[in-house]
Amino acid sequence: MSTLTKPRESEQAGTPAPVRRGVTAGSLAAGLPGAFRKLDPRLMVRTPVMFIVEAGAVLITAIAVAEPFLGGPADSGGTAVPGAFSWLIAGWLWATVIFANLAESVAEGRGKAQAASLRNSRATTTAYRVDGYDAARDPAALGAPVAEVPSADLALDDVVVVEAGQVIPGDGDIIDGIASVDESAITGESAPVVRESGGDRSAVTGGTRVLSDRIVVRITSRHGETFVDRMIRLVEGAARQKTPNEIALDILLATLSLVFIVVVLTLNPLAGYSSATVSIPVLVALLVCLIPTTIGALLSAIGIAGMDRLVQRNVLAMSGRAVEAAGDVTTLLLDKTGTITYGNRQAAGFIPINGTESTDLIDAAVLSSFGDPTPEGKSIVDLAAAKGCRPEPPAGSVSVPFTAQTRMSGMDFPDGAKIRKGASSAILDWTAESGGIDVDVLIAVEDRVKRISTGGGTPLLVAVRDADGGTRVLGVVHLKDVVKEGLKDRFAQLRAMGIRTVMITGDNPYTARAIAAEAGVDDFLAEATPEDKMALIRREQEGGHLVAMTGDGTNDAPALAQADVGVAMNTGTSAAKEAGNMVDLDSDPTKLIDIVGIGKQLLITRGALTTFSIANDIAKYFAIIPAMFVGVFPGLSALNLMQLHSPASAILSAVIFNAVIIVALIPLALRGVKYRAAGSSSILSRNLLVYGVGGVIAPFIGIKAIDLLISLLPGF
Repeated sequence: MSTLTKPRESEQAGTPAPVRRGVTAGSLAAGLPGAFRKLDPRLMVRTPVMFIVEAGAVLITAIAVAEPFLGGPADSGGTAVPGAFSWLIAGWLWATVIFANLAESVAEGRGKAQAASLRNSRATTTAYRVDGYDAARDPAALGAPVAEVPSADLALDDVVVVEAGQVIPGDGDIIDGIASVDESAITGESAPVVRESGGDRSAVTGGTRVLSDRIVVRITSRHGETFVDRMIRLVEGAARQKTPNEIALDILLATLSLVFIVVVLTLNPLAGYSSATVSIPVLVALLVCLIPTTIGALLSAIGIAGMDRLVQRNVLAMSGRAVEAAGDVTTLLLDKTGTITYGNRQAAGFIPINGTESTDLIDAAVLSSFGDPTPEGKSIVDLAAAKGCRPEPPAGSVSVPFTAQTRMSGMDFPDGAKIRKGASSAILDWTAESGGIDVDVLIAVEDRVKRISTGGGTPLLVAVRDADGGTRVLGVVHLKDVVKEGLKDRFAQLRAMGIRTVMITGDNPYTARAIAAEAGVDDFLAEATPEDKMALIRREQEGGHLVAMTGDGTNDAPALAQADVGVAMNTGTSAAKEAGNMVDLDSDPTKLIDIVGIGKQLLITRGALTTFSIANDIAKYFAIIPAMFVGVFPGLSALNLMQLHSPASAILSAVIFNAVIIVALIPLALRGVKYRAAGSSSILSRNLLVYGVGGVIAPFIGIKAIDLLISLLPGF
């Protein structure tokens, strides 16, 4: 037990070092040990296509070892092959397996580098736990000392005190106080952020540092595990599971492989009718070139790289399925404040009503804003100061604070007079308490309120109640919510992608309609409650749409959990972060648009490389099939379109190309196919043209080039 003192730290929290993302010779070399470790059959069986290749490599290696004792290599379709043929086939089959493992190993290595950077940023801290915490009393005045415990010993719902300069020992919610927090260890951003109790910015992350003041935190993590620990585990890939589409594609590839196994096994009996035999090394080479090894080798790397691209943008996906779902999103729900607009409405003007002097309205608006700490209230004081108005309240005046319940702020004067400023409905209700206002004035007020609202602004009424009880509306303060630049173009891109955008706001329908039109969204939901958000998401999903949304508050948690892609802000509450399947460490709601793009890039990359893989098999057929039987059926030489040197060189060239193309495509698999906003039919046409036609042409060129080199070897 001890009194509050600065904790001892074994490491200082800091900004993670940047992780290089390019595929270089060094990254390939670093991935080789992992590629060899993955040769374990227990690991290889998870990728059926490459497991078949490994089994073939083992078989051909055994045959190559046994050939000297069996009288040398067998003929292939009546055509002799070089003595080293089996060894060459075996070597390149092993290379194919290793290259496939290398793609996954490099992808995982990038995640591990990011994880190592995060691990270095963690701090081992002493926690200052308050036992028997009483929310009604200041922890420093408890009288009893505060217990020093290791952060790893903290349990769920423990309460700790963290002062300036100390590291927050675990994930939690602030239950008392406000502080400036350095989150650079998590987000990489050097600018501190403000965290405070009682709002949507109350969540804090273990390992971040308090820069000012003092906060009381209730721990929300179990067994000392922090959000950073979960990040490390996820980016390392330990918790990554295959997505449904990956599983379906694995099943398709496995099925194709089984079909081709049956086809290859029947070739020798069929060739026997012509008194010819096909050697096992040639049959295995044919099988490996027939099955879609390219996409089988790169499939896992594509999925890992998709999650890694999100990590690069400081978005943590809790599962690969969430990234994939982002690519299929058809409805995007975006909160207005902070996403579509800059968030803080600013006072743009003072509009007197009923003959009120402009200075009287401004003075009343400023005095009633002294109890309004919101950005809107501060902007009113700033605008008035810019106009030269700086009124001072009379001695004995009492500020009436703004609350969400009253939706008003104001000031009470010693003589009994009162000023109120707030939402139009709240002010009109307040005036009604003392008899209301003149009908003509009411019509003028409603007209001005409607004009401001339909123009996208927010009207605040300012009213005064005299000491004798009479009430007057002095005028309207015009607040403007500014739409972020460039959003209209981005929403147009989403529309071209077939994605419908819906703005969600608590504003009235007039304001919501004007902002929606200015921003260019397709639809809006005004005066939205948590129940309204849930109902909207369910309606969209029942219509066959996949829905994505952002949120940061506890009231957003149900909708985040219901959405197919729920992106929680790191600055938000623990409930929101637990409900979503992604967390944006930068707390930038507009990043949802980028997340959708990354998801689509993942799906397009997988589709493009699958197209390429199947297409390049066509060229390999023309290389191997004629070569296998040209000795028995000379007419097949007409199919030897590439005019390869010999059957042996043709078969070996196809096997070598099959291995080398995997390495050549690793950078593309990790970087992803460049995504351009377009319709699905346009994207499909482009992929067929680039990767379909390219997948046919590239092997013709590559196999022919390799054949020319092999023809220089003795025996070929």
